Amino acid sequence: MSKIKFDLEIKFGTQYGREEEEAVIKVLRNNAPTSGNECIAFENSYAEYSGVKHARVVNNGTAALFLSMIGIGLRPGDKVLTTPVTWIATAAAPATLGAEVDFVDIDPVTHNLDPNQLEDKLTPGTKAVIPVHLYGQVCEMDEIMALSEKHHFAVVEDASHAIGAEYKGKKAGTFGTTGCFSFHEQKNISTLGEGGIILTNDSAVFERISLYRSHCTRVHGVSTKYCTLDAEKFPEGKKFWWQDFDDCGYNFRMTDIQAAVGIEQLKKVDQLNQRRIDNADYITHALEGVPGLTLPTVKPYNKHVFHLYPVMIDSKEFGMNKEDFIYDLLNKYGIKVGFHYIPLHYSTAFKSRGFKKGQFPNAEKLGDQLVTLPINPRQTEEALEYLVNSIKALRS
Repeated sequence: MSKIKFDLEIKFGTQYGREEEEAVIKVLRNNAPTSGNECIAFENSYAEYSGVKHARVVNNGTAALFLSMIGIGLRPGDKVLTTPVTWIATAAAPATLGAEVDFVDIDPVTHNLDPNQLEDKLTPGTKAVIPVHLYGQVCEMDEIMALSEKHHFAVVEDASHAIGAEYKGKKAGTFGTTGCFSFHEQKNISTLGEGGIILTNDSAVFERISLYRSHCTRVHGVSTKYCTLDAEKFPEGKKFWWQDFDDCGYNFRMTDIQAAVGIEQLKKVDQLNQRRIDNADYITHALEGVPGLTLPTVKPYNKHVFHLYPVMIDSKEFGMNKEDFIYDLLNKYGIKVGFHYIPLHYSTAFKSRGFKKGQFPNAEKLGDQLVTLPINPRQTEEALEYLVNSIKALRS
């Protein structure tokens, strides 16, 4: 297999088909409105799929997290706890609203936030905890929700990696006050490169999220439950509208063309996830027993949807460190490997907030050793075989 062919086959992300093409054309022929009927239909479908009361589409996963913080009433000085192993958006959402962000070290097996270390970090000022369902495996939500009930903090799930994942038969993003998802181009399903959604069973939180998503606009004293100011969408007899603004809000709306694609992607999500699960199973069996590699552990009560396939590299046993592994796979075999993530307390943004190396040893070990192998629903058996054989060849 050529390097070019391999690169084309193994990039991260989802798979589009004719259904998405036809959905795009249909919306284009309807003049491609911003947020209208397709957004409403996507929200309804996603809420039904997940088993929650409310869903609100937004323009990206960061907006979902940000609006969730507003939805729970976060104020400057409140404390928010999350994992140091995540994309910066998870911590930046509360930080930009003036919250004090602190981290809880990770479980060395699942790499998710360790609930056994969570309670010691809680204070009377803790407003929220943001568990991140890293790589596609849901956190230990029973323990986290029990602590939430005991200590009275909100749980905002960052389920960006876990579209369609399950914990003990219940969908990711449905345990906490809100669940936040990203439809970025690398995620398990996507809405043309960007997008997101917020799930909640709390009607008051949903109302607040909906207001702030679209400039805090009210029409005829009714919240903008609908995505546009189209008078035809208002109750009978309210064909003439005037608008007011409850506060200074934001514009985090999704477009109809994205939502139309999302509807088609959602129909396929379980099938696409099963391909990921099958591909991960192939990789795991093929790499079992290779010295120096620690492969993912899947909890028996979880449905892990393998947004990413994480591998820890012990440089002494494997014969090379993480950096050389990444370099050699790319330059010798044309395979691009990721690293998710450099711990956030290493970043300038959080070093300037007083964090330093040595505070979260499990996260730091992951930062030193972890790579994420290419995985997506488009991979062929030939591509998977090339991947695992190339990794094995690095030791020869």
